[in-house]
Amino acid sequence: MSDERSPDTRAVTAGRSHQGTSLTPPLWATSTWQGTGLDDIRKRATGLRADAFYSRYSNPTVRAFEEAVADLEGTEDALAFASGMGAIASTVFALCSAGDHIVAQRQMYAGTSAFLEGPCRRLGIDVTWVDGTRPGAFAEAVRPGKTMLVIAESPSNPRLDLVDLADLGSVAGPFTMIDSTLATPLGQQPAKFGVDLVVHSATKGICGHNDATLGVVAGERDLIGSIWAYAVLHGASASPFDALNGLRGIRTLAVRQRAQSASALVIATALRGHPGVAAVHHPGLADHPQHDLAIAQLSMMPTLLAVDLAGGVDAARMMLDGLRIARPATSLGGPETLVCHSATSTHVSLGPDDQAAIGITDGLLRVSVGLEDTDELIADLSQAIPT
Repeated sequence: MSDERSPDTRAVTAGRSHQGTSLTPPLWATSTWQGTGLDDIRKRATGLRADAFYSRYSNPTVRAFEEAVADLEGTEDALAFASGMGAIASTVFALCSAGDHIVAQRQMYAGTSAFLEGPCRRLGIDVTWVDGTRPGAFAEAVRPGKTMLVIAESPSNPRLDLVDLADLGSVAGPFTMIDSTLATPLGQQPAKFGVDLVVHSATKGICGHNDATLGVVAGERDLIGSIWAYAVLHGASASPFDALNGLRGIRTLAVRQRAQSASALVIATALRGHPGVAAVHHPGLADHPQHDLAIAQLSMMPTLLAVDLAGGVDAARMMLDGLRIARPATSLGGPETLVCHSATSTHVSLGPDDQAAIGITDGLLRVSVGLEDTDELIADLSQAIPT
């Protein structure tokens, strides 16, 4: 039955096993549950993800969110965290130890890069950086017997570069993990291409209303169980309040994302003709170098675009000051259109050379397209860009 449901239907029907006949999930705002005695509590304390023991181990509201994400991703299970970085950090530390090796792509969110270059290296986990857009790059960097994890991000933040999911999924030996935040589970399902783990900052498009901070990793049940065993100790547990908002976001994900995706492509096309714009990056554009790959593996185009302003950082400053409908902010995936200057916000932790290596210029702005009228957004963005 589940395999026959469309993504739109899954978004509405998934994650309902904990709510009985209620149309909305109950909020289990509790940290702990009463047991029936010593033997019962011992069973819960030593079991895997006991539903009614202690919320750091599991919580019914959080569990409903996890089951919904697993359903949308087409995986056996999922595990929620207090943030996307909580999901990434817990997963890496669950799978890697001192002396292990990680292969990671250069084109990714700077917070992930900082985590791999900082805490991971400090704890003796080596990292090799590769160009994730080049087929074969991940497999070539694997050290047999040493590489435990290959980490990718696609579409990448902020230029929306793509990784060939089939190429990533074919890497033999280490576990493979991809940050699929900018696609959401309705934009792509990496597990279908053989990728072991799919991680999201659900704070973004999945929740979709800028009112929850949440991360999640999805994959095969036993592997997720192994990550859970470490995550309980790491303690980056998801809040049931945020999980409730995450479930609410999932219910409208299909209609939101479809509208935002369509609007993003129209805006990207329109801005290419602006005299103050040097380049527009969006894989839905027919002349984008990875357009064919986007058509092959994305079921919905991204809801973002990146714009290189000809006037550099001064033009970016003037544009952010001149916005009337869109808003300067660093997040994405919500109902409001948000514009951020990547070099001084999402990727400020990278030095100039590292920024340049992944295509971040002084004039690069990332636009997360919201639900406002498309023509009005084009007019607003266009009038704010200096010529």
